[in-house]
Amino acid sequence: MSRRAAGRRARVLVTGATGYIGGRLAPRLIEAGHHVRCLTRSAGRLRDVPWARGAEIVEADVLDLDATRDALHGIDVAYYLVHSLGSPGFEDVDRRAAHTFAEAAREAGVNRIVYLGGPEPHPTPGGEPASAHLRSRDEVATLLAASGVPTVTLRAAVIIGSGSASFEMLRYLTERLPVMVTPRWVGTRIQPIAVRDVLHYLVAWASVPEQVSRSFDIGGPDVLTYRQMMDRYARIAGLRPRVIVPVGVLTPWLSSQWVNLVTPVPGAIAKPLVASLIHEAVCREHDIARFVPDPPEGLKGFDEAVELALAKIRDAEVETRWSTATWTGAPAEPLPTDPDWSGGSVYIDHKTRRVHAPPDALWNVIVRIGGETGWYSSPLAWVLRGWLDRVIGGVGLRRGRRDPVEIYVGEALDFWRVEEIEHGRLLRLRAEMLLPGRAWLELRVDHDLLSPEHVCRYDQRAVFIPHGLAGHLYWQCISPFHHFVFGGMARNIAHAAERAASPVEPSPPPVRALSPTRVRADPAPSGSGP
Repeated sequence: MSRRAAGRRARVLVTGATGYIGGRLAPRLIEAGHHVRCLTRSAGRLRDVPWARGAEIVEADVLDLDATRDALHGIDVAYYLVHSLGSPGFEDVDRRAAHTFAEAAREAGVNRIVYLGGPEPHPTPGGEPASAHLRSRDEVATLLAASGVPTVTLRAAVIIGSGSASFEMLRYLTERLPVMVTPRWVGTRIQPIAVRDVLHYLVAWASVPEQVSRSFDIGGPDVLTYRQMMDRYARIAGLRPRVIVPVGVLTPWLSSQWVNLVTPVPGAIAKPLVASLIHEAVCREHDIARFVPDPPEGLKGFDEAVELALAKIRDAEVETRWSTATWTGAPAEPLPTDPDWSGGSVYIDHKTRRVHAPPDALWNVIVRIGGETGWYSSPLAWVLRGWLDRVIGGVGLRRGRRDPVEIYVGEALDFWRVEEIEHGRLLRLRAEMLLPGRAWLELRVDHDLLSPEHVCRYDQRAVFIPHGLAGHLYWQCISPFHHFVFGGMARNIAHAAERAASPVEPSPPPVRALSPTRVRADPAPSGSGP
C-alpha cells in the first residue's frame, strides 16, 4: 500500500467500536501494533473500556460528511462496522451513512475500506426475494466499493461467539424449548463461522499490501441446517435431545415474534435476522486464502466455536454483546444536571436509608444490580414490566448484563443503560424501555463524615420527565407501586450491604478499581429479595 510497506504499523480507523465486532477488533489491532483511531458518536461510551487507553478516540456521526472526513484524515485502512438494524427505515439510514462514509473516505485519501457484510442476496428456490436485511448489507457494500477507494467486503453468515445476536437466538431457543414447532427455515443450509475467525480475517486486512477491491465469502468448515445447529448445540450444552417439528405455515414475521418472546433479542432485530434465515448462506469460494491464510490451527468448526462461546459465558469473560451497541431510537440525552430546573414537569421518587456498613460494602452491592442478581425487590413486578416492554416492541428485561460483577459506562443492564459511574459513589442508569417520557435511576453512596467508618447512607432517585399527557398519566398510574418496588429496593440493598459487612459472615473483599470508573466486585448473594 502506498503509505506503508506490508507488515508495518498502519493507521486504522474503526467505526462501531462500541459494538459487538468493533469492540473486539479494536484491541486486537492495537495488539498487532497498529495505530488505532475509533470513531464513535459518544466518546464517553469508551471511557471505561481498558483497551481504549491505547487508542485515539474521535467523536463523529457517519451521517456528518465534514466530521467523518476529518476523522479519516491520515488513515490508511478504515473499517466500516456500523448499521442501524432494528430501527424503522434502517435501509434508508444505512444507505445514507454508507454514501457519506464512502465520499469522506475518498476525499480523505484513505487507501482501503474493509466492510463486514452478509451473504450475497439471492431469491429462494421458491422465488421469494432476498430479505431487506441482506439487500441492505449488499447495497452498503456496493456504495462503499463505488467510492473509488479499494474496498474489501467480507461476507459472513451466522457468527458464533459469546454475546452475538445470532448465537443468543440459537442458545435461548434451544435451551428454553425442549419441544419446538418450527418454520421451514430450520432446514436452510448455513455455513457458520466462529467470531475469532472473523476477527482473524479483519485484523489481517490492515497489513495486506495488494490493491484488492472485491468481496470474499468467509465461513467455517461446517455446512449445517439451523435444525442441525440446534441439535448439536443441545448435545454440547448437555441438554436432552430436542423435539423439533417443522411446519410450513409459520411465516418469518410469526417466527420473529416467537424469537422476541423466548430470547433476549428484541423483535425489531429478530425480524430482519429471521427473514434472512430463509436464504441459503453457504460460501461459494474461499479466495480470501490467496491474500490471508487461514489461522495456523485452522478454522474453528461449529462444535468448537460453541464450546468456546459457552466457556466464555460460564467464566464471565464475554468481551462484548450485541446489546453493547446503543439501541437505535432509545433516548440518549443525559440526565439534566438539575432536573427540577430543566424545564417542564419532572417527577422524582426519592428514597434514602442509613446503612450500618462501610461505604465499600454498600458500593459492592450496588454494582452487582441487574442480570442474574436481580433488582433487589419485587422480582415478579420487574419480570412483568420487562414482559410488557417486549410485547409492545421494546428491549425487555432479558438483555441481562455482560459480566455479573463488572460494568462500563454505556453498557446495557437489562432495560437500562449505564449512563454514569463515579467509582464508590454513583451509578446512574438511563431507561431504554418504551416510555412516554425519559427516565433515570440513580443509586448513590453518601459518605457521612460525622458518622463512624462503618456507617454510610444509601440514596436512591428515580427521575421521570414526561412527554405530553400520556407521560403524566403513566406516572400517576405507576406511582402507587413505587412504594413497594423502589422502597423494597432501597431496603434490600441496605440489608444486603449490612449482611456482607456482618462479623457473622466474612466480609467480601472491597471493590477493586480496574480503571478510573470501571469496577469489579466479588460474588454476592442474590438480591431478588430480603
